[in-house]
Amino acid sequence: MSSVFTHATVLDGTESMEPQPNMTVVVGDDGRIAAVGPAVSTVPPAGAREIDLAGSYLAPGLVNLHVHLCGSGAPTSAGAAGSLIDKVVGNPVGRWYLRRTLRKHAQQQLASGATTVRSVGDPGFADVEVRDAIRAGKYDGPRLVTSGTGVTVPGGHGAGLFAQVVSTPDEARETVRACFAKGCDLVKLFITGGVFDAEVEGEPGVVRMSQDIADAVCDEARKLGLRTAAHIESPEGVRVGLQAGVDTVEHGAPLDDELIELFRNNGAGRASALTCTISPALPFVELSSEKTHSTPVQKVNGRIVLDGIVAAARQALAAGIPVGLGTDSSCPYITQYDLWREVVYFERLVGVSAAFALHTATLGNARILGLGDETGSIEAGKAADLIVLDENPLENLEALRHVRMVMARGVLDEHPQVKHLPELDVELDGFLPAKPVA
Repeated sequence: MSSVFTHATVLDGTESMEPQPNMTVVVGDDGRIAAVGPAVSTVPPAGAREIDLAGSYLAPGLVNLHVHLCGSGAPTSAGAAGSLIDKVVGNPVGRWYLRRTLRKHAQQQLASGATTVRSVGDPGFADVEVRDAIRAGKYDGPRLVTSGTGVTVPGGHGAGLFAQVVSTPDEARETVRACFAKGCDLVKLFITGGVFDAEVEGEPGVVRMSQDIADAVCDEARKLGLRTAAHIESPEGVRVGLQAGVDTVEHGAPLDDELIELFRNNGAGRASALTCTISPALPFVELSSEKTHSTPVQKVNGRIVLDGIVAAARQALAAGIPVGLGTDSSCPYITQYDLWREVVYFERLVGVSAAFALHTATLGNARILGLGDETGSIEAGKAADLIVLDENPLENLEALRHVRMVMARGVLDEHPQVKHLPELDVELDGFLPAKPVA
């Protein structure tokens, strides 16, 4: 059955978007947008279900470029998380529980307005199984772009959590081929360490993966038509990743002229993009070590990583390098429903306009995924991935916190239910950056 949104104030997702009042958006029974136009001249098909928005805002569904679906965001130590993952992956009941958990978390992403989600490392390829179940119509969920289990090295980031350990280029290629055989959409590699595994104050993001292994991962992925995304938190790591030809640098670090040029023309002769992830770094800095299960050394390094992520995003934007947004959901204090916070951080810490931040979280992110012709904006022919908001996010991006309706590929949820973690919400609201003064 086709649907029609009437009396909508449309925010179309383009970089220059402005509110378009009293618009009609027609969604065909194929789940695609059939028409967008002024109410006075756009005639909906006979028998279409009408959703009268009475002036409320209709925007594209959000796109989350960086999530792990295995955790809720409730704070825990990496060691405890690794022990739990070992238990659930190793037996049939545990794997059923893991799939169930990932499905629920994917549905939380959808209920909060994220109609497309890229998973960049989850245990046991369970994210691929959940993606396939959603595609088969077994249950509703967002469009999932999945990496399955990532690639790391001995002692590397993600080892024992959501990455397989390789020690040689040949092992790296074999692991990439295994990801391809499992049906992964991309390959995630962990080039540097992170804040939790940094051992020396002032030295976060130590390069763990050698250049030859990173080269092998990216080369094999390209041969198989898979994109690559790399966890990187230092300038040295950015250089390794870009020389290997990664498609997206996740997190990032301060850039120099050489690195900026490598973003434009990487080691594979292609352009790379940057995924900005302020969400996992900011609470780590703002909250006490007791709450984040961190040491004083880790807290100092957390500040360095946060500053590096913000600096890299600013430098990349100034150089015309594509920058996307992701939350790193599952990290401590990073829930499966808080993409709106990352959009707010992008505006208020990186210093972009509200319109550009919303454009980045929709069409900009979709383009980085190679899905710009499929989703990310409200225009005829694209998938009907839409959200309804009561307030104008261009006036205050915090309006994205309250999504009244969500439509994913033409399937409408008129009353999306987000299962909140209230104690985390209170903590995170305590250091939400203030709205810029006009």
